[in-house]
Amino acid sequence: MNDDGDRLQELLGPVAQAMGYELLGIEYHAQGRGQVLRAYIDRAGGITLEDCRRISVQFSGVLDVEEPISGPYVLEVSSPGDDRPLFNAEQLARQAGSRVRIQVGESLGERRKFTGRLVAVRGAQVVIEEDGREIDIPLERVAKARVIPE
Repeated sequence: MNDDGDRLQELLGPVAQAMGYELLGIEYHAQGRGQVLRAYIDRAGGITLEDCRRISVQFSGVLDVEEPISGPYVLEVSSPGDDRPLFNAEQLARQAGSRVRIQVGESLGERRKFTGRLVAVRGAQVVIEEDGREIDIPLERVAKARVIPE
């Protein structure tokens, strides 16, 4: 995650937690002529549209006061869904046994994309099984990870 995403996570994570939610992660990127700030929230029992609305109101207030983003942006608050993005080692470990798609920032060998069953997170490595063999992917190299619904 980039520095902007880390700063936003630090700013908004406690707000979500105080309301009984987990802020899974943030995607922040340019889209069209503006920027999109997408926050993924979760809690036991799942997320409703009303949950997203409530969190959006609170996040908007904090963002308006703190002004961590320069220029116009659109705030989207979302449930992670069945194809949930995975933002850190803890979230990856929780998905052991699931099929995942992992993209690395720098090529490993000659590849940047891997798809397989998540075996485990071992130390600083994500281990997936792809075509009957285990592949170790350094956590620090993971740019994006997502569950593949089955």
